[in-house]
Amino acid sequence: MPQPKLLIATGNPGKMREYRDLLRAVPFQLVSLSDMGITDEVEETGVTFHENAALKTSGYAALSGLLTLADDSGLEVDALDGAPGVYSARYGELPSTPTDQFLPGTGQEGKMTDEDRVALLLRNLEGVPWERRTARFRCVIAIGRPNQEGGERTGSDSQAGEEIPPTPLYERGAFSGLTFMVGSVAGMIQYEPVGDEGFGYDPVFYLPSFGQTLAQISLADKNLISHRSDAARKAVAFLTDKLSAINDRPNADI
Repeated sequence: MPQPKLLIATGNPGKMREYRDLLRAVPFQLVSLSDMGITDEVEETGVTFHENAALKTSGYAALSGLLTLADDSGLEVDALDGAPGVYSARYGELPSTPTDQFLPGTGQEGKMTDEDRVALLLRNLEGVPWERRTARFRCVIAIGRPNQEGGERTGSDSQAGEEIPPTPLYERGAFSGLTFMVGSVAGMIQYEPVGDEGFGYDPVFYLPSFGQTLAQISLADKNLISHRSDAARKAVAFLTDKLSAINDRPNADI
């Protein structure tokens, strides 16, 4: 019997590579957006990680007809009042806190690279002493199935596991049919980027327990301790536990 498909809804090659490793134990065939020929982008208009994860999961589940997993994740820096937060991937392209300073030639004038965002973060932390450079990566995974008639009826019709912030999208029922998993990892923002592994803010995210940045440790080590691996472990347990419901009753809620 062929394995049911699970769409990993990300266009980020680095994130997809991590998920293929993190979810290798799930009894599903992992497929990407490119595997499904999906080029549409679901807009991340939410104001919380839960909202953006919900929007992406629901949107790509509708486009694909598949059980879908998407996440929203980001870096929260205490000295910047939690910024860049949900705007981590767009930091500097729109104001996320009053401390933002747009880099010349980027920001509102164009897309920024990972290196641009790291440079902006370090600029905004100039003069902040080491003991105040505390930060965490946070990841919220949402799993759900399409709610339209037809297609592959697999996914979740329950809200399980984590307390969900009461936001306008939540109040309008946008989280209905989704299950959430939350993960985090704490660290410090060091003064200069170091390391060639990983992506995003990894080169400046220092892990006291390793004495290195996330960009210096191997993917295997990163996938033991990262925010995404923390949430993904919960997703693996959830998907494995619920597979029998999918096989026994294709239209069943999971």
